[in-house]
Amino acid sequence: MTYPADDEAPREPTSSVDRTALTIGFAGTPEFAAHALRALLQGGYTVPLVLTQPDRPAGRGLRVQRSAVAEVAAQHGLPMAQPCGLRVDGRHADDALRAQALLRSAGLDALVVAAYGLILPRWVLELPRLGCLNIHASLLPRWRGAAPIQRAIEAGDKRTGITIMQMDTGLDTGNILLMEALDIAPDETADSLHDRLAVLGGRLIVEALDAAVRGTLRPRPQPPEGVTYAHKVEKREAPIDWHDEAVQIERRIRAFDPFPGATFSWRGTEIKCWRAEVVRAEGPPGTVLQADARGPLVACARDALRLTVLQRPGGRRLPAREALQSAPIPAGALLDRSADPSSRPR
Repeated sequence: MTYPADDEAPREPTSSVDRTALTIGFAGTPEFAAHALRALLQGGYTVPLVLTQPDRPAGRGLRVQRSAVAEVAAQHGLPMAQPCGLRVDGRHADDALRAQALLRSAGLDALVVAAYGLILPRWVLELPRLGCLNIHASLLPRWRGAAPIQRAIEAGDKRTGITIMQMDTGLDTGNILLMEALDIAPDETADSLHDRLAVLGGRLIVEALDAAVRGTLRPRPQPPEGVTYAHKVEKREAPIDWHDEAVQIERRIRAFDPFPGATFSWRGTEIKCWRAEVVRAEGPPGTVLQADARGPLVACARDALRLTVLQRPGGRRLPAREALQSAPIPAGALLDRSADPSSRPR
């Protein structure tokens, strides 16, 4: 069953659905995916196999950590595989062959995929009886690709949502199975929008599988109009360019929260800005027009930004007044872009 993003048709009741009728595999890695896995388990679906990325160093101490999905799988005692790759003819062929044997023995009706991080080769897409169902955090075909949440905020979109998609060999080009929209709040960050979309994604994948049990799942092609690509967010995008318009910079600050943050430099110190307000004011881009307890007001190509929440190196996020207490930025100062992280010596 499919619903356009603006369709308000009520969902069918789920009480009569026999959720033991489908055997569901799961492939995902971060918290967005972990929420969907929890929803499947809480809904009573059988998950005999979980695929997730290998354990990797993370955090300041670079301690080896399991993914959020691996944590959920371990908590529920689910069989799990962590291949480095899935191409049986690739450099991780041994991993791929072991994963292939596990997937085949699991007897899957469908494989649910959410932010897995590995490209699924054709043999995986064709293995489950109902194929692979992807939870994508946008209203396809807008924002295909790796960073749909961040790019929607950066672009100033008013709405986004979740698309449950039948995966094919293209980049998020498969048929739409289910879709639901939600509004993007004016102060939305990538972090807050991620959490709301994760909840919606968990609910919709259960609804999609319920429809599959009933035999009422009806795929429809993505429209050819409105295709955009959400390229991966890179660390090199963090430096603020004051020659952009204030509204663009403010959106980018929210889109890059929590990663990679938005940064500028003052007297050789890189400072992160986590919140800012657009103010109608003019001046040479990068110039501090006012400096008071509300935070420095910095001129941009059009209008200005009042920087209200800042973070100094080694510190935490603080109101600008507190963050700059020991090293104030005076009116008339000229702020620089912070150095491009990719150009720094290693």
